[in-house]
Amino acid sequence: MTGERRDWPAVSLDETYRILTAPGAPFEMETISVAGRPVRAYKKAHRDLRAIFEASKAWGDRTFIVFENERLSFRQHYRAASTLAWRLADDYGVKKGDCVAIAMRNFPEWPIAFWAATVIGAIAVPLNAWGTADDLAYGLRDSGAIVAIVDGERLARLKSLPSDDYSAALIAVRTSPGIRGETSALEDLIGPPSHYHALPDRPPPDRNIQPDDDATILYTSGTTGRPKGALGTHRNIMCNLVNITFSGARAAIRRGDPLPAPPDAQKAVLLPVPFFHVTGCHSIMIPALANGSKIVLMYKWNAETALELIERERINGMSGVPSMTWQLLESPDFQRRDLSSLEGLSYGGAAASPDLTRKIAALFPGKFGGTGYGATETSSVSTSNGAEDYLARPDSVGPAVPGCDLRVIDDAGNPLPVGAIGELEIYGANVVKGYWNNPQATKAAFRDGWYRTGDIVRMDAEGFVYLLDRAKDMLIRGGENIYCVEIEDALLTHPDIIEASIVGIPDRVLGELVGAVVRARAGIRLTEEQVIEHLRPRLAAFKLPVHVDIRIEELPRTASGKIVKRQLREELAAKASAPG
Repeated sequence: MTGERRDWPAVSLDETYRILTAPGAPFEMETISVAGRPVRAYKKAHRDLRAIFEASKAWGDRTFIVFENERLSFRQHYRAASTLAWRLADDYGVKKGDCVAIAMRNFPEWPIAFWAATVIGAIAVPLNAWGTADDLAYGLRDSGAIVAIVDGERLARLKSLPSDDYSAALIAVRTSPGIRGETSALEDLIGPPSHYHALPDRPPPDRNIQPDDDATILYTSGTTGRPKGALGTHRNIMCNLVNITFSGARAAIRRGDPLPAPPDAQKAVLLPVPFFHVTGCHSIMIPALANGSKIVLMYKWNAETALELIERERINGMSGVPSMTWQLLESPDFQRRDLSSLEGLSYGGAAASPDLTRKIAALFPGKFGGTGYGATETSSVSTSNGAEDYLARPDSVGPAVPGCDLRVIDDAGNPLPVGAIGELEIYGANVVKGYWNNPQATKAAFRDGWYRTGDIVRMDAEGFVYLLDRAKDMLIRGGENIYCVEIEDALLTHPDIIEASIVGIPDRVLGELVGAVVRARAGIRLTEEQVIEHLRPRLAAFKLPVHVDIRIEELPRTASGKIVKRQLREELAAKASAPG
Protein backbone atom coordinates (compact mmCIF):
# COMPACT_ATOMS: atom_id res chain seq x y z
CA MET A 1 0.00 0.00 0.00
CA THR A 2 1.12 3.52 -0.61
CA GLY A 3 0.85 6.30 1.91
CA GLU A 4 -1.65 9.15 1.86
CA ARG A 5 -0.98 11.62 -0.97
CA ARG A 6 -1.54 15.34 -0.95
CA ASP A 7 -3.59 15.23 -4.15
CA TRP A 8 -5.92 12.60 -2.75
CA PRO A 9 -8.60 11.84 -3.76
CA ALA A 10 -7.76 11.71 -7.43
CA VAL A 11 -11.24 10.33 -8.22
CA SER A 12 -14.56 11.15 -6.53
CA LEU A 13 -16.45 8.44 -4.70
CA ASP A 14 -19.35 8.45 -7.18
CA GLU A 15 -16.98 8.16 -10.15
CA THR A 16 -15.06 5.38 -8.40
CA TYR A 17 -18.24 3.34 -8.01
CA ARG A 18 -19.21 4.03 -11.62
CA ILE A 19 -15.82 2.79 -12.87
CA LEU A 20 -15.80 -0.35 -10.74
CA THR A 21 -19.40 -1.41 -11.47
CA ALA A 22 -19.53 -0.55 -15.19
CA PRO A 23 -20.18 -3.28 -17.81
CA GLY A 24 -17.10 -5.48 -18.04
CA ALA A 25 -15.62 -4.12 -14.79
CA PRO A 26 -14.71 -6.44 -11.89
CA PHE A 27 -17.78 -5.40 -9.86
CA GLU A 28 -20.25 -5.22 -12.74
CA MET A 29 -23.85 -5.20 -11.48
CA GLU A 30 -27.05 -6.70 -12.83
CA THR A 31 -30.63 -6.59 -11.59
CA ILE A 32 -32.17 -9.95 -10.74
CA SER A 33 -35.31 -11.11 -8.97
CA VAL A 34 -35.04 -12.60 -5.48
CA ALA A 35 -38.26 -13.58 -3.69
CA GLY A 36 -40.17 -11.51 -6.25
CA ARG A 37 -38.17 -8.34 -5.53
CA PRO A 38 -35.61 -6.61 -7.78
CA VAL A 39 -32.10 -6.88 -6.32
CA ARG A 40 -28.80 -5.57 -7.65
CA ALA A 41 -26.26 -8.38 -7.73
CA TYR A 42 -22.69 -8.88 -8.90
CA LYS A 43 -22.72 -10.33 -12.39
CA LYS A 44 -19.38 -12.11 -11.94
CA ALA A 45 -20.08 -13.59 -8.50
CA HIS A 46 -19.73 -17.34 -7.97
CA ARG A 47 -22.98 -19.27 -8.23
CA ASP A 48 -22.89 -21.23 -4.98
CA LEU A 49 -20.63 -22.70 -2.31
CA ARG A 50 -20.16 -25.95 -4.19
CA ALA A 51 -18.64 -24.07 -7.13
CA ILE A 52 -16.00 -22.60 -4.80
CA PHE A 53 -15.35 -25.98 -3.21
CA GLU A 54 -14.76 -27.68 -6.57
CA ALA A 55 -12.52 -24.84 -7.76
CA SER A 56 -10.38 -25.19 -4.62
CA LYS A 57 -8.85 -28.38 -6.05
CA ALA A 58 -6.70 -26.09 -8.18
CA TRP A 59 -4.76 -25.01 -5.07
CA GLY A 60 -3.47 -28.56 -4.65
CA ASP A 61 -0.79 -28.98 -2.00
CA ARG A 62 -0.81 -25.37 -0.87
CA THR A 63 -1.36 -25.09 2.87
CA PHE A 64 -4.97 -24.18 3.70
CA ILE A 65 -5.12 -24.53 7.50
CA VAL A 66 -2.41 -24.18 10.14
CA PHE A 67 -3.26 -25.16 13.72
CA GLU A 68 -0.41 -25.37 16.20
CA ASN A 69 1.90 -28.05 14.69
CA GLU A 70 -0.67 -29.33 12.18
CA ARG A 71 -0.94 -28.35 8.52
CA LEU A 72 -3.79 -29.21 6.18
CA SER A 73 -3.43 -28.71 2.43
CA PHE A 74 -6.22 -27.76 0.05
CA ARG A 75 -6.00 -31.25 -1.47
CA GLN A 76 -6.36 -32.91 1.95
CA HIS A 77 -9.23 -30.62 2.86
CA TYR A 78 -11.08 -31.37 -0.38
CA ARG A 79 -10.77 -35.13 0.06
CA ALA A 80 -11.73 -35.05 3.75
CA ALA A 81 -14.77 -32.81 3.22
CA SER A 82 -15.93 -34.77 0.17
CA THR A 83 -15.56 -38.08 2.00
CA LEU A 84 -17.51 -36.72 4.97
CA ALA A 85 -20.21 -35.46 2.60
CA TRP A 86 -20.66 -39.01 1.29
CA ARG A 87 -20.80 -40.41 4.83
CA LEU A 88 -23.37 -37.82 5.90
CA ALA A 89 -25.52 -38.72 2.91
CA ASP A 90 -25.09 -42.51 3.00
CA ASP A 91 -24.76 -43.24 6.74
CA TYR A 92 -26.91 -40.49 8.26
CA GLY A 93 -29.42 -39.89 5.47
CA VAL A 94 -28.67 -36.18 5.20
CA LYS A 95 -30.67 -34.72 2.32
CA LYS A 96 -30.81 -31.33 0.64
CA GLY A 97 -32.37 -28.87 3.08
CA ASP A 98 -31.51 -30.90 6.20
CA CYS A 99 -29.58 -29.20 9.00
CA VAL A 100 -26.09 -30.23 10.11
CA ALA A 101 -24.86 -28.47 13.26
CA ILE A 102 -21.22 -27.68 14.08
CA ALA A 103 -20.18 -26.97 17.68
CA MET A 104 -16.45 -26.79 18.31
CA ARG A 105 -13.46 -24.55 18.72
CA ASN A 106 -11.52 -23.35 15.69
CA PHE A 107 -10.14 -26.77 14.84
CA PRO A 108 -9.23 -27.83 11.26
CA GLU A 109 -12.27 -30.12 11.34
CA TRP A 110 -14.60 -27.10 11.52
CA PRO A 111 -14.26 -26.11 7.83
CA ILE A 112 -14.29 -29.79 6.84
CA ALA A 113 -17.68 -30.16 8.52
CA PHE A 114 -18.99 -26.89 7.05
CA TRP A 115 -18.09 -27.74 3.47
CA ALA A 116 -19.22 -31.37 3.79
CA ALA A 117 -22.69 -30.12 4.69
CA THR A 118 -23.10 -27.21 2.30
CA VAL A 119 -21.77 -28.90 -0.86
CA ILE A 120 -24.58 -31.49 -0.69
CA GLY A 121 -27.28 -28.87 -0.21
CA ALA A 122 -27.61 -29.31 3.54
CA ILE A 123 -27.82 -26.29 5.83
CA ALA A 124 -24.75 -25.74 8.00
CA VAL A 125 -25.70 -24.60 11.51
CA PRO A 126 -22.66 -23.17 13.35
CA LEU A 127 -23.46 -23.04 17.07
CA ASN A 128 -21.84 -20.70 19.57
CA ALA A 129 -19.13 -22.83 21.16
CA TRP A 130 -19.05 -20.44 24.13
CA GLY A 131 -22.67 -21.17 24.99
CA THR A 132 -23.98 -23.26 27.86
CA ALA A 133 -25.27 -26.80 27.47
CA ASP A 134 -28.80 -25.40 27.30
CA ASP A 135 -27.75 -22.91 24.60
CA LEU A 136 -26.33 -25.74 22.48
CA ALA A 137 -29.38 -27.93 22.99
CA TYR A 138 -31.67 -25.07 22.02
CA GLY A 139 -29.79 -24.61 18.74
CA LEU A 140 -30.10 -28.32 17.99
CA ARG A 141 -33.82 -28.36 18.80
CA ASP A 142 -34.68 -25.14 17.01
CA SER A 143 -32.80 -26.05 13.83
CA GLY A 144 -33.96 -29.65 13.90
CA ALA A 145 -30.40 -30.72 13.12
CA ILE A 146 -30.10 -34.33 11.97
CA VAL A 147 -26.39 -34.47 12.82
CA ALA A 148 -24.14 -32.40 15.10
CA ILE A 149 -20.35 -32.49 14.72
CA VAL A 150 -18.88 -31.51 18.09
CA ASP A 151 -15.56 -31.38 19.93
CA GLY A 152 -14.91 -32.83 23.36
CA GLU A 153 -15.91 -29.77 25.38
CA ARG A 154 -19.24 -29.42 23.59
CA LEU A 155 -19.82 -33.19 23.78
CA ALA A 156 -19.39 -33.10 27.55
CA ARG A 157 -21.88 -30.24 27.86
CA LEU A 158 -24.47 -31.99 25.72
CA LYS A 159 -24.02 -35.27 27.59
CA SER A 160 -24.86 -33.46 30.83
CA LEU A 161 -28.41 -32.94 29.54
CA PRO A 162 -31.34 -35.38 29.49
CA SER A 163 -31.24 -37.58 26.38
CA ASP A 164 -34.53 -36.17 25.07
CA ASP A 165 -33.30 -32.55 24.97
CA TYR A 166 -32.33 -32.94 21.30
CA SER A 167 -32.51 -35.61 18.59
CA ALA A 168 -29.36 -34.96 16.54
CA ALA A 169 -26.90 -37.79 16.06
CA LEU A 170 -23.53 -36.69 17.45
CA ILE A 171 -20.16 -37.07 15.72
CA ALA A 172 -17.23 -36.39 18.05
CA VAL A 173 -14.02 -34.58 17.08
CA ARG A 174 -10.69 -34.80 18.95
CA THR A 175 -12.01 -36.92 21.81
CA SER A 176 -10.71 -40.07 23.46
CA PRO A 177 -12.83 -43.26 23.52
CA GLY A 178 -13.28 -42.84 27.26
CA ILE A 179 -14.86 -39.42 26.82
CA ARG A 180 -17.06 -40.09 23.80
CA GLY A 181 -18.36 -43.50 24.89
CA GLU A 182 -20.88 -44.73 22.32
CA THR A 183 -20.72 -41.51 20.29
CA SER A 184 -19.36 -41.92 16.75
CA ALA A 185 -15.95 -40.41 16.06
CA LEU A 186 -15.12 -38.36 12.98
CA GLU A 187 -11.91 -40.37 12.59
CA ASP A 188 -14.00 -43.55 12.23
CA LEU A 189 -15.80 -41.93 9.29
CA ILE A 190 -12.96 -40.29 7.35
CA GLY A 191 -9.78 -41.45 9.07
CA PRO A 192 -7.18 -39.38 10.97
CA PRO A 193 -5.75 -36.17 9.46
CA SER A 194 -2.49 -37.97 8.69
CA HIS A 195 -4.39 -40.13 6.18
CA TYR A 196 -6.51 -37.46 4.46
CA HIS A 197 -4.11 -37.45 1.50
CA ALA A 198 -5.02 -41.10 0.81
CA LEU A 199 -8.79 -40.53 0.74
CA PRO A 200 -10.58 -40.88 -2.62
CA ASP A 201 -10.34 -37.92 -4.97
CA ARG A 202 -14.00 -37.81 -5.93
CA PRO A 203 -16.63 -35.07 -5.86
CA PRO A 204 -19.38 -35.12 -3.23
CA PRO A 205 -22.92 -36.26 -4.12
CA ASP A 206 -24.60 -33.93 -6.62
CA ARG A 207 -27.69 -32.25 -5.16
CA ASN A 208 -28.45 -29.62 -7.85
CA ILE A 209 -27.86 -26.59 -5.61
CA GLN A 210 -29.50 -23.33 -6.69
CA PRO A 211 -28.25 -19.83 -5.73
CA ASP A 212 -31.27 -19.08 -3.55
CA ASP A 213 -31.20 -22.42 -1.72
CA ASP A 214 -30.68 -22.24 2.04
CA ALA A 215 -27.04 -22.63 3.08
CA THR A 216 -26.53 -21.53 6.69
CA ILE A 217 -28.32 -20.79 9.94
CA LEU A 218 -26.22 -18.54 12.16
CA TYR A 219 -27.73 -17.77 15.53
CA THR A 220 -27.72 -14.21 16.84
CA SER A 221 -28.62 -13.08 20.33
CA GLY A 222 -32.32 -12.45 20.78
CA THR A 223 -34.14 -9.74 22.71
CA THR A 224 -36.37 -12.39 24.28
CA GLY A 225 -33.39 -14.25 25.68
CA ARG A 226 -33.38 -16.94 22.98
CA PRO A 227 -31.18 -16.54 19.90
CA LYS A 228 -32.66 -16.19 16.43
CA GLY A 229 -31.38 -18.24 13.52
CA ALA A 230 -30.53 -16.02 10.54
CA LEU A 231 -31.28 -18.10 7.43
CA GLY A 232 -28.71 -17.36 4.73
CA THR A 233 -28.62 -18.55 1.13
CA HIS A 234 -25.79 -19.44 -1.22
CA ARG A 235 -26.41 -16.14 -3.04
CA ASN A 236 -26.12 -14.16 0.22
CA ILE A 237 -22.70 -15.67 0.89
CA MET A 238 -21.49 -15.27 -2.70
CA CYS A 239 -22.45 -11.59 -2.55
CA ASN A 240 -20.36 -11.13 0.59
CA LEU A 241 -17.43 -12.87 -1.08
CA VAL A 242 -17.34 -9.98 -3.56
CA ASN A 243 -18.19 -7.31 -0.98
CA ILE A 244 -15.07 -8.00 1.08
CA THR A 245 -12.77 -7.38 -1.91
CA PHE A 246 -14.29 -4.03 -2.82
CA SER A 247 -12.51 -1.79 -0.30
CA GLY A 248 -9.05 -2.44 -1.77
CA ALA A 249 -10.24 -1.78 -5.32
CA ARG A 250 -12.01 1.41 -4.23
CA ALA A 251 -8.84 2.65 -2.49
CA ALA A 252 -6.75 2.12 -5.64
CA ILE A 253 -9.14 4.02 -7.91
CA ARG A 254 -9.50 6.83 -5.35
CA ARG A 255 -5.70 7.29 -5.50
CA GLY A 256 -5.71 7.24 -9.29
CA ASP A 257 -3.81 3.93 -9.31
CA PRO A 258 -4.60 0.89 -11.46
CA LEU A 259 -6.42 -2.00 -9.84
CA PRO A 260 -4.01 -4.28 -7.99
CA ALA A 261 -3.11 -7.46 -9.85
CA PRO A 262 -3.85 -10.83 -8.22
CA PRO A 263 -0.99 -11.71 -5.86
CA ASP A 264 1.70 -14.07 -7.12
CA ALA A 265 2.45 -15.43 -3.66
CA GLN A 266 -0.04 -17.06 -1.32
CA LYS A 267 -1.60 -14.72 1.21
CA ALA A 268 -1.78 -15.68 4.90
CA VAL A 269 -4.42 -14.53 7.36
CA LEU A 270 -4.55 -14.95 11.12
CA LEU A 271 -8.00 -15.93 12.39
CA PRO A 272 -8.49 -14.80 16.01
CA VAL A 273 -12.31 -14.84 15.93
CA PRO A 274 -14.53 -17.93 15.96
CA PHE A 275 -15.61 -19.71 12.81
CA PHE A 276 -19.16 -19.63 14.20
CA HIS A 277 -19.23 -15.84 13.78
CA VAL A 278 -20.20 -14.47 10.40
CA THR A 279 -16.81 -12.73 10.16
CA GLY A 280 -14.84 -15.91 10.74
CA CYS A 281 -16.99 -18.02 8.45
CA HIS A 282 -18.18 -15.73 5.63
CA SER A 283 -15.42 -13.13 5.51
CA ILE A 284 -12.31 -15.19 6.29
CA MET A 285 -12.77 -18.95 5.89
CA ILE A 286 -14.88 -18.98 2.71
CA PRO A 287 -12.76 -16.34 0.90
CA ALA A 288 -9.59 -18.22 1.88
CA LEU A 289 -10.83 -21.37 0.17
CA ALA A 290 -11.86 -19.33 -2.88
CA ASN A 291 -8.57 -17.41 -3.11
CA GLY A 292 -6.09 -20.09 -2.09
CA SER A 293 -5.09 -18.27 1.09
CA LYS A 294 -3.61 -19.80 4.23
CA ILE A 295 -5.58 -19.51 7.49
CA VAL A 296 -3.69 -19.70 10.77
CA LEU A 297 -5.89 -20.75 13.69
CA MET A 298 -5.51 -20.09 17.40
CA TYR A 299 -6.74 -22.34 20.20
CA LYS A 300 -7.72 -19.18 22.05
CA TRP A 301 -6.88 -15.51 21.68
CA ASN A 302 -3.62 -14.29 23.16
CA ALA A 303 -1.81 -11.22 21.86
CA GLU A 304 1.69 -12.59 22.43
CA THR A 305 0.84 -15.85 20.67
CA ALA A 306 -0.69 -13.87 17.81
CA LEU A 307 2.50 -11.83 17.38
CA GLU A 308 4.58 -15.01 17.37
CA LEU A 309 2.33 -16.49 14.66
CA ILE A 310 2.44 -13.32 12.56
CA GLU A 311 6.24 -13.54 12.55
CA ARG A 312 6.49 -17.32 12.03
CA GLU A 313 3.78 -17.71 9.37
CA ARG A 314 4.45 -14.38 7.61
CA ILE A 315 0.89 -13.22 8.17
CA ASN A 316 -0.38 -10.57 5.76
CA GLY A 317 -3.60 -9.64 7.51
CA MET A 318 -5.74 -10.12 10.57
CA SER A 319 -9.43 -9.42 10.98
CA GLY A 320 -10.93 -9.28 14.44
CA VAL A 321 -12.51 -6.86 16.87
CA PRO A 322 -10.83 -3.56 17.84
CA SER A 323 -9.85 -4.88 21.27
CA MET A 324 -7.59 -7.49 19.66
CA THR A 325 -5.79 -4.89 17.58
CA TRP A 326 -5.23 -2.72 20.66
CA GLN A 327 -3.77 -5.70 22.53
CA LEU A 328 -1.37 -6.43 19.67
CA LEU A 329 -0.13 -2.86 19.46
CA GLU A 330 0.32 -2.55 23.22
CA SER A 331 1.89 -5.95 23.83
CA PRO A 332 5.41 -5.92 25.31
CA ASP A 333 6.35 -8.30 22.47
CA PHE A 334 5.27 -5.89 19.73
CA GLN A 335 8.64 -4.21 19.21
CA ARG A 336 10.73 -7.40 19.18
CA ARG A 337 8.70 -9.30 16.59
CA ASP A 338 9.26 -9.11 12.82
CA LEU A 339 5.89 -7.88 11.57
CA SER A 340 7.08 -6.72 8.15
CA SER A 341 4.76 -9.16 6.36
CA LEU A 342 1.64 -7.38 7.68
CA GLU A 343 -0.20 -5.44 4.99
CA GLY A 344 -3.09 -4.28 7.12
CA LEU A 345 -5.26 -4.84 10.17
CA SER A 346 -9.03 -4.78 9.88
CA TYR A 347 -11.67 -4.89 12.54
CA GLY A 348 -15.38 -4.65 13.12
CA GLY A 349 -18.05 -6.02 15.43
CA ALA A 350 -17.64 -3.17 17.91
CA ALA A 351 -16.98 0.55 17.92
CA ALA A 352 -13.37 1.51 17.20
CA SER A 353 -11.72 4.65 18.52
CA PRO A 354 -10.27 7.03 15.90
CA ASP A 355 -7.08 6.81 17.98
CA LEU A 356 -6.67 3.21 16.82
CA THR A 357 -6.61 4.29 13.18
CA ARG A 358 -3.96 6.89 13.87
CA LYS A 359 -1.86 4.49 15.94
CA ILE A 360 -1.81 1.90 13.14
CA ALA A 361 -0.78 4.58 10.64
CA ALA A 362 2.03 5.71 12.96
CA LEU A 363 3.36 2.22 13.69
CA PHE A 364 3.00 0.91 10.12
CA PRO A 365 3.92 3.78 7.78
CA GLY A 366 2.21 3.49 4.43
CA LYS A 367 -0.23 0.87 5.71
CA PHE A 368 -3.74 1.29 7.00
CA GLY A 369 -6.31 -0.10 9.34
CA GLY A 370 -9.74 -0.91 8.05
CA THR A 371 -13.22 -1.19 9.48
CA GLY A 372 -16.75 -1.72 8.32
CA TYR A 373 -20.28 -2.47 9.32
CA GLY A 374 -22.26 -5.62 8.94
CA ALA A 375 -24.39 -8.14 10.76
CA THR A 376 -25.24 -11.80 10.72
CA GLU A 377 -28.43 -10.75 8.93
CA THR A 378 -26.39 -9.12 6.13
CA SER A 379 -24.01 -12.06 5.68
CA SER A 380 -21.18 -9.90 7.09
CA VAL A 381 -20.06 -6.81 5.15
CA SER A 382 -22.45 -3.98 4.24
CA THR A 383 -20.12 -0.98 4.48
CA SER A 384 -16.34 -0.69 4.47
CA ASN A 385 -13.85 2.03 5.26
CA GLY A 386 -10.14 1.72 4.62
CA ALA A 387 -6.96 3.39 3.40
CA GLU A 388 -7.04 7.18 2.95
CA ASP A 389 -10.82 7.33 3.30
CA TYR A 390 -10.45 5.86 6.77
CA LEU A 391 -7.75 8.32 7.75
CA ALA A 392 -9.98 11.15 6.53
CA ARG A 393 -13.05 9.84 8.38
CA PRO A 394 -11.80 7.64 11.23
CA ASP A 395 -15.14 7.88 13.04
CA SER A 396 -17.09 6.38 10.11
CA VAL A 397 -17.71 2.75 9.18
CA GLY A 398 -17.66 3.82 5.54
CA PRO A 399 -20.09 3.92 2.63
CA ALA A 400 -22.10 0.96 1.37
CA VAL A 401 -20.50 -1.64 -0.85
CA PRO A 402 -22.09 -1.76 -4.34
CA GLY A 403 -24.35 -4.71 -3.55
CA CYS A 404 -26.11 -2.87 -0.70
CA ASP A 405 -28.66 -0.10 -0.48
CA LEU A 406 -28.79 1.87 2.77
CA ARG A 407 -31.38 4.25 4.15
CA VAL A 408 -32.02 6.00 7.43
CA ILE A 409 -35.58 5.90 8.78
CA ASP A 410 -37.57 7.53 11.58
CA ASP A 411 -39.63 5.72 14.22
CA ALA A 412 -42.55 5.40 11.80
CA GLY A 413 -40.37 3.80 9.11
CA ASN A 414 -40.19 6.86 6.86
CA PRO A 415 -36.90 7.58 5.02
CA LEU A 416 -35.01 10.59 6.37
CA PRO A 417 -32.92 13.15 4.44
CA VAL A 418 -29.12 13.24 4.31
CA GLY A 419 -27.58 14.12 7.66
CA ALA A 420 -30.64 13.24 9.72
CA ILE A 421 -30.33 10.81 12.63
CA GLY A 422 -32.38 7.63 12.55
CA GLU A 423 -32.30 3.85 12.33
CA LEU A 424 -30.23 2.18 9.60
CA GLU A 425 -31.96 -0.17 7.16
CA ILE A 426 -30.16 -2.37 4.61
CA TYR A 427 -31.37 -3.95 1.36
CA GLY A 428 -29.43 -6.15 -1.02
CA ALA A 429 -28.42 -9.57 -2.26
CA ASN A 430 -26.53 -10.13 1.01
CA VAL A 431 -29.61 -9.75 3.26
CA VAL A 432 -30.80 -13.10 4.61
CA LYS A 433 -34.28 -14.51 4.10
CA GLY A 434 -35.30 -14.02 7.72
CA TYR A 435 -35.17 -15.98 10.95
CA TRP A 436 -35.50 -19.75 10.90
CA ASN A 437 -38.71 -21.03 12.44
CA ASN A 438 -39.57 -17.55 13.77
CA PRO A 439 -42.09 -15.64 11.63
CA GLN A 440 -42.81 -13.10 14.37
CA ALA A 441 -39.17 -12.02 14.68
CA THR A 442 -38.83 -12.04 10.88
CA LYS A 443 -41.80 -9.72 10.50
CA ALA A 444 -40.37 -7.34 13.10
CA ALA A 445 -36.89 -7.13 11.55
CA PHE A 446 -37.52 -7.46 7.80
CA ARG A 447 -39.87 -5.29 5.77
CA ASP A 448 -40.19 -5.66 1.99
CA GLY A 449 -36.63 -6.98 1.86
CA TRP A 450 -35.20 -4.21 4.06
CA TYR A 451 -33.43 -5.31 7.26
CA ARG A 452 -33.94 -3.08 10.30
CA THR A 453 -30.56 -3.07 12.02
CA GLY A 454 -31.58 -1.45 15.31
CA ASP A 455 -28.56 0.86 15.04
CA ILE A 456 -28.93 4.63 15.17
CA VAL A 457 -26.81 6.41 12.55
CA ARG A 458 -26.40 9.44 10.39
CA MET A 459 -25.24 9.37 6.78
CA ASP A 460 -23.37 12.22 5.11
CA ALA A 461 -23.79 13.48 1.56
CA GLU A 462 -21.23 10.99 0.18
CA GLY A 463 -22.91 8.05 1.89
CA PHE A 464 -20.46 7.57 4.77
CA VAL A 465 -22.22 6.06 7.78
CA TYR A 466 -21.59 7.15 11.36
CA LEU A 467 -22.78 4.89 14.17
CA LEU A 468 -24.28 6.87 17.04
CA ASP A 469 -26.29 4.52 19.26
CA ARG A 470 -28.29 1.33 19.34
CA ALA A 471 -32.07 1.19 19.24
CA LYS A 472 -31.91 -2.35 20.61
CA ASP A 473 -31.28 -2.83 24.32
CA MET A 474 -27.94 -4.46 23.70
CA LEU A 475 -24.26 -4.08 24.45
CA ILE A 476 -21.25 -5.43 22.58
CA ARG A 477 -18.40 -7.01 24.54
CA GLY A 478 -15.38 -7.80 22.40
CA GLY A 479 -17.56 -8.33 19.32
CA GLU A 480 -20.17 -10.47 21.11
CA ASN A 481 -23.73 -9.12 21.05
CA ILE A 482 -25.28 -9.35 24.52
CA TYR A 483 -28.97 -8.60 24.94
CA CYS A 484 -29.63 -7.03 28.31
CA VAL A 485 -33.03 -8.63 28.83
CA GLU A 486 -31.52 -12.13 28.97
CA ILE A 487 -29.30 -11.19 31.91
CA GLU A 488 -32.03 -9.12 33.56
CA ASP A 489 -34.42 -12.07 33.40
CA ALA A 490 -31.77 -14.31 34.96
CA LEU A 491 -31.18 -11.77 37.75
CA LEU A 492 -34.88 -11.60 38.53
CA THR A 493 -34.98 -15.34 39.21
CA HIS A 494 -33.02 -14.58 42.41
CA PRO A 495 -35.57 -14.50 45.25
CA ASP A 496 -34.00 -11.40 46.85
CA ILE A 497 -33.78 -9.22 43.72
CA ILE A 498 -36.87 -7.18 42.86
CA GLU A 499 -35.47 -4.87 40.16
CA ALA A 500 -32.61 -5.37 37.73
CA SER A 501 -31.01 -3.44 34.89
CA ILE A 502 -28.04 -4.27 32.68
CA VAL A 503 -25.92 -1.51 31.13
CA GLY A 504 -22.59 -1.32 29.37
CA ILE A 505 -19.49 -0.07 31.18
CA PRO A 506 -17.04 1.53 28.71
CA ASP A 507 -13.80 -0.40 28.26
CA ARG A 508 -11.03 0.57 25.84
CA VAL A 509 -10.02 -3.02 25.13
CA LEU A 510 -13.35 -4.86 24.88
CA GLY A 511 -15.52 -1.86 24.02
CA GLU A 512 -18.05 -2.56 26.74
CA LEU A 513 -18.25 -4.69 29.87
CA VAL A 514 -21.42 -6.01 31.45
CA GLY A 515 -22.60 -3.98 34.43
CA ALA A 516 -25.60 -4.79 36.61
CA VAL A 517 -27.68 -2.59 38.88
CA VAL A 518 -30.07 -4.47 41.15
CA ARG A 519 -32.49 -3.57 43.90
CA ALA A 520 -32.56 -6.00 46.81
CA ARG A 521 -35.50 -6.74 49.05
CA ALA A 522 -35.67 -4.62 52.18
CA GLY A 523 -33.67 -6.02 55.05
CA ILE A 524 -31.69 -8.41 52.83
CA ARG A 525 -27.90 -8.35 52.81
CA LEU A 526 -26.91 -9.29 49.26
CA THR A 527 -23.33 -9.37 47.95
CA GLU A 528 -21.90 -9.05 44.46
CA GLU A 529 -20.40 -12.54 44.76
CA GLN A 530 -23.81 -14.05 45.59
CA VAL A 531 -25.40 -12.41 42.57
CA ILE A 532 -22.70 -13.61 40.17
CA GLU A 533 -22.79 -17.14 41.57
CA HIS A 534 -26.54 -17.15 41.00
CA LEU A 535 -25.99 -16.21 37.35
CA ARG A 536 -23.08 -18.53 36.66
CA PRO A 537 -25.10 -21.70 35.86
CA ARG A 538 -27.66 -19.69 33.91
CA LEU A 539 -25.47 -17.69 31.53
CA ALA A 540 -22.43 -18.11 29.32
CA ALA A 541 -19.29 -16.78 31.01
CA PHE A 542 -18.92 -13.77 28.68
CA LYS A 543 -22.37 -12.54 29.74
CA LEU A 544 -21.57 -12.41 33.47
CA PRO A 545 -21.39 -8.89 34.97
CA VAL A 546 -17.98 -7.59 35.96
CA HIS A 547 -19.64 -5.24 38.42
CA VAL A 548 -22.91 -5.48 40.36
CA ASP A 549 -24.25 -2.34 42.03
CA ILE A 550 -26.68 -3.39 44.77
CA ARG A 551 -29.23 -0.85 45.99
CA ILE A 552 -32.22 -0.75 48.29
CA GLU A 553 -33.90 2.27 46.68
CA GLU A 554 -35.99 2.08 43.52
CA LEU A 555 -34.13 2.30 40.23
CA PRO A 556 -34.73 5.59 38.37
CA ARG A 557 -37.64 5.43 35.94
CA THR A 558 -39.28 7.68 33.36
CA ALA A 559 -42.84 8.90 33.67
CA SER A 560 -43.92 5.92 31.58
CA GLY A 561 -42.20 3.52 33.99
CA LYS A 562 -39.09 2.65 31.96
CA ILE A 563 -35.78 2.37 33.79
CA VAL A 564 -33.51 5.30 32.90
CA LYS A 565 -30.55 3.28 31.64
CA ARG A 566 -28.59 6.30 30.50
CA GLN A 567 -28.39 7.54 34.10
CA LEU A 568 -27.37 4.12 35.38
CA ARG A 569 -24.75 3.81 32.64
CA GLU A 570 -23.22 7.15 33.62
CA GLU A 571 -23.22 6.22 37.31
CA LEU A 572 -21.51 2.87 36.73
CA ALA A 573 -18.97 4.41 34.36
CA ALA A 574 -18.10 7.01 36.99
CA LYS A 575 -17.64 4.32 39.65
CA ALA A 576 -15.52 2.20 37.32
CA SER A 577 -13.19 5.11 36.53
CA ALA A 578 -12.93 6.34 40.12
CA PRO A 579 -9.50 5.76 41.72
CA GLY A 580 -9.24 2.83 44.10
